Amino acid sequence: MSETVPQEAVPEARRRGQPQLGRASKTRAGMWFWEVDRVLLTLALMLIAIGLVAVAAASPATARRYSDASHIMPAMHYFWRQLVWVCVSVPVLITVSMLPVTLARRLALIGAGVFIVCLALVPILGHEVNGAKRWIGPEFAAFQPSEFLKPLFIVSTAWMLSFRAKDPQLPVLFITGGLTALVGVLLMLQPDFGQTIVFGSVWLILLMISGISPAAIAGLGGTAVAGVVAAYLFYGTARTRIDNFLFPTKDAALAERYQVEMAHDTLTSGGLLGRGPGNGIMKFKLPEGHTDYIFSVIGEEFGLIACAVIATLYFAIVIRVLMKLLDEDDAFRLLAAAGLAAQFGVQSLINMAVNTGIAPSKGMTLPFISYGGSSMIALAIGYGLLLAFTRRNPYLKRSPYTGRWSTKA
Repeated sequence: MSETVPQEAVPEARRRGQPQLGRASKTRAGMWFWEVDRVLLTLALMLIAIGLVAVAAASPATARRYSDASHIMPAMHYFWRQLVWVCVSVPVLITVSMLPVTLARRLALIGAGVFIVCLALVPILGHEVNGAKRWIGPEFAAFQPSEFLKPLFIVSTAWMLSFRAKDPQLPVLFITGGLTALVGVLLMLQPDFGQTIVFGSVWLILLMISGISPAAIAGLGGTAVAGVVAAYLFYGTARTRIDNFLFPTKDAALAERYQVEMAHDTLTSGGLLGRGPGNGIMKFKLPEGHTDYIFSVIGEEFGLIACAVIATLYFAIVIRVLMKLLDEDDAFRLLAAAGLAAQFGVQSLINMAVNTGIAPSKGMTLPFISYGGSSMIALAIGYGLLLAFTRRNPYLKRSPYTGRWSTKA
C-alpha cells in the first residue's frame, strides 16, 4: 500500500533532512524501490531478457522469410528492432509502476475510452496484415488498439465492479457485460477471435472474484457456451479455426493446420536440451516464428526444459500476485491486480497451448517474449499498473488482531 507514512514512523535522520539511503530515502525513486514488489519486477525483467535471446534466435529465419530480390533483410533485423522496443518499454513499465493508485486509475479510464474509439475505427481506417485489419495509424507509427486496450479495460472494469462492495444492487454486471460485448464485437470485425477470448475470460474471472452469486455464474457459463456455439454457426473465422483443428483435411493441413503442425514439430525437434543457439533447422519452415510461434523456436534451440522454465515463470507471476492479494482489503486494488494477472496468465496459456498443438491457431503473442512494438509497450503499461496496485508501504504492517494497517504489528 502507499498510505501516508505517519511522522512517528519516519527515522529521525530523515525528518532532519539528512541524506538517506535504502528504506530511509525520501525521494520518489527511493520510496518506490522499497514499496514495489521486487520479486514481480525481477520476474518481468527475466522474461524480457529471455525474449531478447528468443527473438535473436528467431530473427535469421524470419528475415529470410520476408526478404526478396529487391530487399534482403539483415539476419538480426528483428532482434535490433526488438531491442529498441525493450529500451522504450522498460522505462514505461517503471514509470507507470510509480504512479499513485488514484492517478493510475484515472489515466486507465481515460485511456480505455480513447482506445475503444480507436478500436471502432480499425475496420474503417485500419491496415490489413495477413488477412486481418488490426492496425491503425500511419505506417511508420501503426499500432494495435486491442493490445493497449486490454490492461486499461481491465482496470476500468475492476473500478466499476469494485462498487459492488459498497452497494451489491448496482447494475455493474450488466454495464461491464455490455462493454465487454461491445469490445468483443469490434474485435470480431477485424477479425480477432483470440483477443475476444482473452477479454471475455478476464471479465468472467473478475465477476467471480467480485462475489457474484452461484446462480449468476451458472448463467454466465451457459451464456459462454451458447456464445461459442453461435460463433461456430455464424462467425466464419471461428468455424474455420475450429474445423481445421478438430477435423483436419488435406486442404486444411496445407493451410492453417500446417502452422500448428510445424509449431509442434519445431518445439519437439530440440529434445530436452535443444540444438543450441543458432542451430535450429525447423524454424526456417515455421511461419511467424518471431511472434506467435516463438515458444516453438525456444523449444528447438534451447530445449523443452527451457520451455518448462518459461512456463514456470508465468505461473510464478500469477501465484505471486494472488499471494500478495490475500490480505488486500481495497476492492479496487484486489480486482485490478487480479484482473491484470489473469490477463497475463490467460494470454501466456493460450500462446503455449497453440504452440503445443492443444489449441487452434489464434495469433496470440507470448507476453514479454514475442517480437512486437505494440505488444511490448502495452504489456509494459499493464505490468506497470500491476506493480502500482501491489505496492506496499514498508513502514506499515497489518495487525493480526484488528486487520488494520499501522506502524506497529
